[in-house]
This record gives sequence, structure tokens and C-alpha cells, in this order.
Amino acid sequence: MKKKSMLISMLGLCMALASNVFAQTKPIAIAIHGGAGTIDKSLFSEEQEAAYRAKLTEAVEAGFKVLEAGGESLDAITRAINILENSPFFNAGKGAVYTYDGAHELDASIMDGRDRQAGAIAGVKHIKNPIDLARVVMTDSVHVLLSGEGAEQFAKQQGFKFVDNHYFDTPHRFEALKKAKQKLDAKKVDSKSYKAAHNALPAQYKMGTVGAVALDKQGNLAAGTSTGGMTAKRFGRIGDSPVIGAGTFADNRSCAVSATGHGEYFIRYSVASDICARVAYQKLSIAQAGDEVIHNVLAPVGGTGGVIIVDRQGNISMPFNTKGMYRASKSSSQKTYVGIFKND
Repeated sequence: MKKKSMLISMLGLCMALASNVFAQTKPIAIAIHGGAGTIDKSLFSEEQEAAYRAKLTEAVEAGFKVLEAGGESLDAITRAINILENSPFFNAGKGAVYTYDGAHELDASIMDGRDRQAGAIAGVKHIKNPIDLARVVMTDSVHVLLSGEGAEQFAKQQGFKFVDNHYFDTPHRFEALKKAKQKLDAKKVDSKSYKAAHNALPAQYKMGTVGAVALDKQGNLAAGTSTGGMTAKRFGRIGDSPVIGAGTFADNRSCAVSATGHGEYFIRYSVASDICARVAYQKLSIAQAGDEVIHNVLAPVGGTGGVIIVDRQGNISMPFNTKGMYRASKSSSQKTYVGIFKND
């Protein structure tokens, strides 16, 4: 009887050890982006490039630390995006671009891969970290997407502190607005010529976003995206960032995607959900699916930008069809990677 009891105890110990080893070997992964576009290395000083890389490193490491401690993928991406929103380097939060009228209108979305729960906000003007409000829309409202004054009314009910719209001001974004308006106003006669002038704006005025995707130890995927939108945007324009399936998508059966680029194209081609559908139904790898959509679907029709993708095995892919994309990643099988330019 004593031997039997010892055997049972040893068996229990072995099972506990095996369970612990299994838990430790479960993959975790995170990828972030800070926008894609005409990012030319010759325009960066050594100090500027180092500062951008340091901020990307800070964000991805903060998110990975959450995952490493056993935290949820939703918490990891929120933490990483907060850091990017609080930096004037990126078109989200503090570094948001200006509308045509000289204000800031912010959009964000988040999605949980476990059950496709999602939350999004668009056109808010006084929320310091829009991704936080998008998450509360997901968890504490009966809706997916709230906009403008209604979104801010909900934020007040939820106890969010408001910031003045000038909090988001930055000198380099204001200079970009002045240049964009000069180009637009020089040709603006009627709606048709204005449309032509807007289409002729260089790509850097039409893109810029931050986002994160992650896989946690529980096997759950999550994706989030936050943006200030398009420089000199008008009429309450909303891009792909708060549109589930266009700029953000996550499903545990396939992958998690956050997009950055010329939002109108990402909406028309349902980029984020298309990539996950190719993984789910065509059994493509995330690298194959991402490359097909970014290079073979978007590029031929003039859609510029990129995506970050994580799958349920912890694989990471970050394709883009522009000169550069601010990006970083880390996983249980990959050391910290930070890139800005195409050849990084």
C-alpha cells in the first residue's frame, strides 16, 4: 500500500512538472507598427532614427512583458498602443495629424480573437488614449462602433478624463497641414477639382497609424489599431482603423491583423479580414496571405500601406508595399526586432 501511495505521489509530481513545462513552452508573440509610407532614410538624422527605434523598442518590450507574465493579449496590445499614442512621433494620440479645420479627430478599434468581440470609436476629440475607449466600448456597451459626440458622451459615463483638443498639437503635424492645404487650395474650385487635388496629394498626407497584435499563453489572439487619420481630412472622414475587418481583425482560428495605410483602399478590400480568411479557408501561412493581399491585391489598384500579423502558433509577418514601415516584434522564439526601412 505504501509503495502504491509513493507511485501515485511520484506520478502526480511528474504530471505537475510536465504541465509546468508545457505552460512555459506555449508560444507568445507580439508585433507593433507605427505607420507605413514614404519613410526615407536620408531624411533621418542619426539621433532621430535612434529615437524612433527606442520608442518602438519600448512599446514592444512593454507588451511582451505582459505576455511573459501570463497576461492577456488584450492587455499586451493595449499597453503597447498606449506608449505609441503618447509619443509625438506617430499619427495617433499626441502625434495625431490635423483636420482641414485645424483640429484633431481620433479613431481606434480593438478585437478579441476568442469570440470576435470588438469595440471601436471614431471622430473623438478629447480622449487622450483612444484605444482605451475602444476597449471599453467592447466590454461595457452593447455596440461595436461609437462616433463623435455620442462616443464622448459614453466616455463621460464611463469616467474617462477629457483633454483639451490642443493637447494633440505638434509643430511638425501643423507644418504638414499647411503644406497640404496649400496644395489643395491652389486647385480648389468645385467638388470635382477638389477631389482631383486631394487624389494628387503625396501618400504621406493620407496615412499613418499605430497598432499591435499579440498571442498570449492561453492561445488567445488580439488586435488593436489607433490613428489620427488623414492630414487635412474633412466632413468627418473616417478611415479603416476603426472599421472591423478593414483595419483590425482577430480570430483564434486564424490570425490577428492590424493595418496601416491609405484607409479608403483598406476599407474597400476588407484587408484585415481577407488576410485571416485566406489563412482559415485556403490554409495559407500568414506570410503567404499577407503578401498576396498587400502586394497582389492592393498594390495593383494603388493601395499603399502594410499590416502586422500574428497567428495562433506565434508566427509573425509584417509585409508592406511602401518605402518603409515603423515596426517591431518579439516572441518566445524570436528576439526583439525593430525595423523602419525596407531593408532593415
